[in-house]
Amino acid sequence: MSAANQLLTAIQARLADDTELSAMIGPEGLRDRLVSGRKLPAVVVADIASNDYSTATETGAEHLLTLEIWTDAGGRGQASTIAERLRAMLQDAPLSLETHHLVGLLHQSTRTRREPKTRLHVAEMRFRAVTEVVV
Repeated sequence: MSAANQLLTAIQARLADDTELSAMIGPEGLRDRLVSGRKLPAVVVADIASNDYSTATETGAEHLLTLEIWTDAGGRGQASTIAERLRAMLQDAPLSLETHHLVGLLHQSTRTRREPKTRLHVAEMRFRAVTEVVV
């Protein structure tokens, strides 16, 4: 399994095990895509881009991850509250990966907006992670 997939698996496991987050988004609130007709709020893995980040002595990768929090009735405030919880859970989290070592996972930015067509609110969070191959 790639480092990116291992990272996503570890992040999803961490988020799924948190009772406070589960109370905010419900049992089906963590998804890999936004599906119309499903209950909101939801946390969606929107995007991950991986780049070679190897050094002369270590094989590594940089991962730029985007998580989105979608809300309807709760609006921007609800999206921001959930984003704060995600940041607290993921910022420099000690996640275990199978064949890679997580060097660091850092929050880079959060942006909230209202989607004009759907009238839903979304908070877009960007994280940067660096992984190395375990030798």
